[in-house]
Amino acid sequence: MNKCAISSMVALLLMMSAIPIIAGTLDEVKKRGTLACGVSTGLPGFSATDEKGHWKGLDVDGCRAIAAAIFGDASKVKYAPLNAKERFTALQSGEIDVLVRGTTWTKHRDTALGLNFAGVNYYDGQGFMVSKKLGIKSAKELDGAIFCIHAGTTSELNLADYFAKNSMKYQAIVFDTHDQAAKGFEAGRCDCLTADQSQLYALRTHLSKPYDSVILKDIISKEPLGPVVRQGDDAWFNVVRWSFFAMLNADELGVTSANVDAMRKRSVNPAIRRLVGLDGDKGQSLGLPDDWSYQIIKQVGNYAESFRRNVGRGSSLKIERGLNALWKDGGLQYAPPMR
Repeated sequence: MNKCAISSMVALLLMMSAIPIIAGTLDEVKKRGTLACGVSTGLPGFSATDEKGHWKGLDVDGCRAIAAAIFGDASKVKYAPLNAKERFTALQSGEIDVLVRGTTWTKHRDTALGLNFAGVNYYDGQGFMVSKKLGIKSAKELDGAIFCIHAGTTSELNLADYFAKNSMKYQAIVFDTHDQAAKGFEAGRCDCLTADQSQLYALRTHLSKPYDSVILKDIISKEPLGPVVRQGDDAWFNVVRWSFFAMLNADELGVTSANVDAMRKRSVNPAIRRLVGLDGDKGQSLGLPDDWSYQIIKQVGNYAESFRRNVGRGSSLKIERGLNALWKDGGLQYAPPMR
């Protein structure tokens, strides 16, 4: 073996040693009896506590679905509130089993950090919120503006790219959390708050006068958000991925938390029978109970139910499905078949 080949092998080994591989996560979770799920420090509609201290939201439902699949009990989750700077370290170190925290799927995160994205539970894009009194209608009118922005997110680079591309200038005030950035905006420290558009809708509910601010229509980036696991444990990756896909397939097949029992008793549709654990390999290939997907639907609901109650028309955010509609309805949400 020549010196060049040896050097390449040493470099590869060093790179691999920097990525902790924790195999057998599913067995560890089963033994522990709870799922350790990383969520945000509090973002309405996605992961936040209610007045009784219960965690709720679209991302929280992702955690609950995994717990329902493993234990038959969606409540067996220990939530770990994490800010943007902490989230990847917590996952890499094994402090949490899965991160479901509005995290954008990018090449760098999917490769250099030793992480795998298990799907996209929300297709988003970066937007802008400004005071109505400024009379701004377009992001192109923000030349010279001061921005409040959350540190450690894709929003910082997106903003720099957008202003460079449009030969515009700006100033940024960086905050450690979304809430701090929103408070800075409300206090008048900046002209504009920028973040993923879904987050802007959520953060606006925190303002003392929410409708004195307007969210512009401009979207300047692609932000596919989804659950994240460590690389090196394909069995666990499959459990997380298919827990989400079960919710999407149920949405497409019209199976809900309200009708799943009736469907299980009466449906002759082969796809539904496989979905609710009557036919096919059931849970064997995932290392889960045969009724794993039935438990998800019964306890958490399908994707449409989760979307509606947390961020859609049944919530205070009133976000339309848009790109998050099913593929057959003009959206991007699409799950492989369960067969």
